[in-house]
Amino acid sequence: MEKEKQGFLDFAYQMYKTMKTNEISLVYEGEVTQEITKTFTSLTEKSLSKSAESNAVQKKVFNVMVECLQNISKHADSLTDEDEERRGIVMVSKGDDSYNIITGNIIKNERVAGLQESLELINSLDKAGLSTLFKQQIKESTISEKGGAGLGLIDIAKKTGSKLTYQLKNSTSRCPFLS
Repeated sequence: MEKEKQGFLDFAYQMYKTMKTNEISLVYEGEVTQEITKTFTSLTEKSLSKSAESNAVQKKVFNVMVECLQNISKHADSLTDEDEERRGIVMVSKGDDSYNIITGNIIKNERVAGLQESLELINSLDKAGLSTLFKQQIKESTISEKGGAGLGLIDIAKKTGSKLTYQLKNSTSRCPFLS
């Protein structure tokens, strides 16, 4: 038992060092609810307000984080039909010239092709194209059974001006990733 505790403490210390080295300010894995979203956005807002970042950068990071968390809480699937938890993983880090918000959640195999198609379309568009697609989605889309009209990922790409980097992993474990 003592050896087990020491092993965990060593792991925790290594994780701490990795987080400091990579300027990771938030890591979470678990159910993502509205309350969790409020808590994380509040923590992130406080952390950003202590930084030397401009208000525009702070607002952008905050808004993208909210959108990412809402995507998990609305669109994550569970591994079993009995389990209704919308679990995900969230990590926020600061790079040399950008912030990185990495999220992941489980989605059912039958939704993978549609998600990948949407991501590829979004990544193929410039800012004007994203604005056009956003407006088109508002006009033509109906609200899905999960509560979205397909606007979240478009909005993230518009706000960040970056391509959405993603990985779709076929897994039966509890942590396949979409980032």
